[in-house]
Amino acid sequence: MATVFSGDISRMVLKRTLKADLGEVSLDSQMLQVLMELDGKKKLGHVAQSLQISMKDLRSVVQKLHQLKLCEQAQESMPVLGKDFFEFLSAHLSRAMGPIADVVIEDEISEMKETVNRFPAHRAAELVDLLARQILREERKVAFQQAMVKKLREIKT
Repeated sequence: MATVFSGDISRMVLKRTLKADLGEVSLDSQMLQVLMELDGKKKLGHVAQSLQISMKDLRSVVQKLHQLKLCEQAQESMPVLGKDFFEFLSAHLSRAMGPIADVVIEDEISEMKETVNRFPAHRAAELVDLLARQILREERKVAFQQAMVKKLREIKT
């Protein structure tokens, strides 16, 4: 679960969820303030600004709210990576490590608890970094990273 909130969460959008089978829940004032800001439209960076709290503190609060099942990612508002990104990724990783590249990509996406069809754009750099760490030859790793940095700049998150 903590991996959902790893990396840069400032562009993530969360929405409140209220489950009937929740039972009694105790929230401190900061948790309540954050919960009221989670409207499924605002990015967490904006929530932190409007409440004047650090991203570190906000990360901690949203993790607690998520554990209590009081919030979830607003999927409809979350930009996802397209087929063209994964084709580009696969082509460049294949140059670096050969035909096993697609299996490595699938494994990393699975480890990140994501799917290719709904892979969040804000986690693209994290995926590229994880893949680059698996390239053994330094010159191939550098070439892969350089190509992917250019591609990552094109992504709208």
